[in-house]
Amino acid sequence: MSAGREFTAYGASHWVVLVLFALGSVALVVVGRRWGGTVTVRRVAQGLAAAVLLVHVAAQVYLMIPPRWNVTHSLPLQLSDLAGPVAAYALWSSRRWAVSLAYYWGLTLNTQALVTPVLRGPDFPDWEFVAFWVSHLFVGWVAVYLTWGLRMRPDWHSYRLAVAITVCWAVVAQVVNLLVDGNYGYLNRKPVTGSLLDVLGPWPWYLIPVAVLVLVVWALMTWPWTIARRQTVS
Repeated sequence: MSAGREFTAYGASHWVVLVLFALGSVALVVVGRRWGGTVTVRRVAQGLAAAVLLVHVAAQVYLMIPPRWNVTHSLPLQLSDLAGPVAAYALWSSRRWAVSLAYYWGLTLNTQALVTPVLRGPDFPDWEFVAFWVSHLFVGWVAVYLTWGLRMRPDWHSYRLAVAITVCWAVVAQVVNLLVDGNYGYLNRKPVTGSLLDVLGPWPWYLIPVAVLVLVVWALMTWPWTIARRQTVS
């Protein structure tokens, strides 16, 4: 793959990333179930979380320095900007709210970015390509590791918590969009690259099916765990 080649969805580099995600997910489940409770693995996970958080913060600071700074898109208000630090904190602390967001954001909104990436620019090994995919792979892997590796399963409280926090984020993002004519969260416009939003109608009407779809999918992601937990208790 040439450094000057433009990234294209479902090109060679994209398929490599998807295969890495699948293989990494399987490996993390095995590691979590066999050694996740050991001190060594826990410290390695916390060290990785700290490193990813530092890199993420450094990248955000870099993007906010002139001439890259632009108030319409440089603020860390995209869900992808927040999902990385949240996943890192969930991996470090196992706090319930962070684990909940890592699960729901990591396995839906983040997965959509893996399948329909909003990425325009050079292909591997350009730093923007690497930064985009490392961030999204990390978020997805943390969700898989915590849920299936360490068996930290969601319940309806987790569902309500994730919905409430996501609604608060959407309100803040939309207020900022109105103030600066931005498009954080793609609440004002669809991304220029192809995405699921393309089949959900024009703005602002696509926001309604998106909200309903998220609520339904997250509920379906919660329900099997609550049934399994109830059967285990009985």
